[in-house]
Amino acid sequence: MKSTEQQAVPSRFLRDSPSVGKNDDSWIKRFVVGSGERRARLRTLTLIRWVAIVGQAFTILIVDLSFEFDLPLIPLLLAVALSALINLYLELGFSASTRLTERAAALLLGYDMLQLAFLLELTGGLQNPFSVLLIIPITLSATILSLRTTVLLCILVTICATLLAYFPTSLPWEGGGLTLPPLYIASVWVALVLSSSLIAAYAWRVAEEARRLSAALSATQMALAREQQMSALGGLAAAAAHELGSPLATIAITSKELANNTPPNSPFAEDIAALVSQSARCREILASLSQAKSSDGHATFTKVPLSSLLSSIADAYRRPGVTVTVEVEDHTNGARPEPFWTPTPELRHALGNLIDNAIQFAEREVQVRVRLRSESLDIVIEDDGPGFSPEVLDLVGEPYISTRQAIGGLGLGVFIAQTLLARTGATLQFGNQTSGAQVVISWAYLAIEQMHRRSDHE
Repeated sequence: MKSTEQQAVPSRFLRDSPSVGKNDDSWIKRFVVGSGERRARLRTLTLIRWVAIVGQAFTILIVDLSFEFDLPLIPLLLAVALSALINLYLELGFSASTRLTERAAALLLGYDMLQLAFLLELTGGLQNPFSVLLIIPITLSATILSLRTTVLLCILVTICATLLAYFPTSLPWEGGGLTLPPLYIASVWVALVLSSSLIAAYAWRVAEEARRLSAALSATQMALAREQQMSALGGLAAAAAHELGSPLATIAITSKELANNTPPNSPFAEDIAALVSQSARCREILASLSQAKSSDGHATFTKVPLSSLLSSIADAYRRPGVTVTVEVEDHTNGARPEPFWTPTPELRHALGNLIDNAIQFAEREVQVRVRLRSESLDIVIEDDGPGFSPEVLDLVGEPYISTRQAIGGLGLGVFIAQTLLARTGATLQFGNQTSGAQVVISWAYLAIEQMHRRSDHE
């Protein structure tokens, strides 16, 4: 007998659950909600299939009744009705939030392809202008499923088109059937196979780039959130130290008075001495916390010289054998002084990624230069390593593009840095010098003013 908790579980939850109960003998449910990566939303596919079903039924009836073409109505409408029953079962048997596995989505698209091929076989085969609709399942597969599944469906389209070409039927027409020349049918077959392959390749490529970009942006948001949490933690520590300072000072004064008024031979002398020493230790700890140091060594909301900010960031990524120098180059003859910047989480993480990247690839030296110009401010990061490879140079800044695969790089560091710096109004240029790579980060002074106003407001 089932327990009360088991009986209280709603049937909707059971339909959405990855595992199906033992008493459920529906192999379709086990197939749809089985284990595997969820690739497509069931409601999306059922809506598309309803559009196709209504379109097929409408076209068949219009052609037969209005144009008075002789069509085999019974098998055509039965095929459409079967698709409608399957769609209705999917909508009633599963909730709207159900996501299909790869194989379930591929099965539905493959069935739609075979059903359409059956309709075409009864209405002229490749001579029927609606044969171009065989491309639709391929396009859907390319946007939501894997490349392997899309290739398999392309093969299925080729097989269906080949059978339709080799076993043609007469195209319904006025006064009887119409048979087009074999050359025309062969041309339609070539066009259908080539277009399905090209559209599938293009759609899959675009969809894959969109998925990669979405994942990379999610990683950027996670990195920024982590930096913001660290910055907030530093502020919280400073606030706590400030609040605890007054009562701890009272404890320290009271303990010192007790120590001064207690004879050395008192049984409490040792305890009071420990109280004095521990209160002094607590004051030292609170003094260090009150600095509210962030990960780059500066107070969380204190503006510091840009070169000092870069030096503190570089200190966190130094490695033995590599010297990191930070210099200021004034090309304005003193007209533009070195700016003071707030070490925001975005700047710390972005500049840290770029400097760390240079240090990892450098052989002996990394130079970071703050270049003051009349119209813009530049940060130039140069290393004496191998530089960017030619095949990667044009793609630097794109997600998952990396030459650091061997040491565990995912190709997201530069992308995250570029995305975060773009929010401050900066532009990045990547290139190679005589020996090593060069990254130039540039800000127009108007963008710097807007960035400072935004950081002051936050």
